[in-house]
Amino acid sequence: MGSSKGKLTRRAYALVSLFLCSVQAVAQVPAATISGPIPADKAGSGTLNTIYSASAIGLADAAYIEEEYFIEGRANRYSNPELETAAIIDSDHRYKTRLVVRRPEPSAFNGIVVVEWINVTGGPDKDIDWWQSGSHFIRNGYAYVVVSAQQMGIDTMRAWSAERYGSLDVTHDGMATQDELSYDIFSAVGKAINRVGESAAVGEVDILAGLKAEQIIATGHSQSASRLATYLNNIHPLEPVFDGVMVHGGGGRIRDDQPVKIFKIMAETDMMRRAASPQPDTDTFRQWEVAGSSHVDVPFEIEYARVRNLREGVSTDNVQPRDQACELPPYSRVPFRDVMNAAFEHLVAWVRDDVPPPSADPLRLKRMMPQVEFARDEYGNVLGGIRLAEHVVATAKNTGMNSGSNRFCFLYGSHQPFDQATLEALYPTHEAYVRAVREVVEGNLADGYILPLAAQETIREAQASQIGR
Repeated sequence: MGSSKGKLTRRAYALVSLFLCSVQAVAQVPAATISGPIPADKAGSGTLNTIYSASAIGLADAAYIEEEYFIEGRANRYSNPELETAAIIDSDHRYKTRLVVRRPEPSAFNGIVVVEWINVTGGPDKDIDWWQSGSHFIRNGYAYVVVSAQQMGIDTMRAWSAERYGSLDVTHDGMATQDELSYDIFSAVGKAINRVGESAAVGEVDILAGLKAEQIIATGHSQSASRLATYLNNIHPLEPVFDGVMVHGGGGRIRDDQPVKIFKIMAETDMMRRAASPQPDTDTFRQWEVAGSSHVDVPFEIEYARVRNLREGVSTDNVQPRDQACELPPYSRVPFRDVMNAAFEHLVAWVRDDVPPPSADPLRLKRMMPQVEFARDEYGNVLGGIRLAEHVVATAKNTGMNSGSNRFCFLYGSHQPFDQATLEALYPTHEAYVRAVREVVEGNLADGYILPLAAQETIREAQASQIGR
């Protein structure tokens, strides 16, 4: 789409890409065509003509619009050299997939568009970063786009509603079955977003209905983060599309010799495989590790349950996390999303003003070999990392670790409340407990690891608790 979409920042990025690619010419993302919005029944109606993975976070009260579009075109397949720019293997592979847009009214738009690479672990499309930070994005006027770039998610949607999604395919009729086309698909969606000073050509669909992006930020969780890491290392330098990238809960080492700002934010769970090979912060790379947090936590589980209920047309009220048959009680209660919301605000400022986010200590290790073992306090809570009040002023053992018959138990972390005697020894009065919480919260706020709203809510919850009473 849009030969008219040349822009100063993209030209600047292209010059850098020429340097990075050396003798290889800069490859342009193949053009794509968008259709829609695709008519849909109201989310929660229970029909098979609703938007799959529609937001269960309320949009109407905030005057947000949610619409689904189809995008189709031709994609390249690329080589995968380690930490080097890719070469095109072959081209002209057909695809058709979908994207979902959530946008505010023009007066509320803050100029930032976040594009999420949907996670397909287990089959269903899951826009996990929206589940974690969607309320923050709504409060602050972000536009949000989710992209179904992988065939597993499409297969699940087609099985759910062949009538709505039966025409979608990102394998070129079975010729590209390893999601090789996903990279150009993700780029094509990013390029379809009009920046300030750009307009859709006659006959093209404007997915943001006139909104103009000042920044376009990519994000993705877990396996999507791993694909984003590959995308950043191999594909994005060929024709940079995104100004910043939030790599959440996955991905290996990411090259930092390109202009795009990269923020990697990790739960305790995520560092078990990565803590022994840390990547240092640079002018274009930041990594934060949140102590006591799990890859899948309580807010994640609750929002996923609400999305499933909405899709089936049943109540989204009073949903509970699933019983996962794990060895320990699952799901850390350390609020990872509070740190993630702050990270997004830092990323926006970093792109806009070139002010790097604050650095943060890594999780502390007891040993690195033969396998990682974290250093822990006397209650079993990990040391180091970003330490929220729920972790430091502990009322439970919260970790990123678990095991059990369920193959995903290792992702859920654990939560084991302290007994009453331990609580009384730690916090002899309610005032002492609230004072300790307030001190940690104020430190985290000053350090930039949380936002004022999270600080206020954490103190308010401590005041309302029964600890020390």
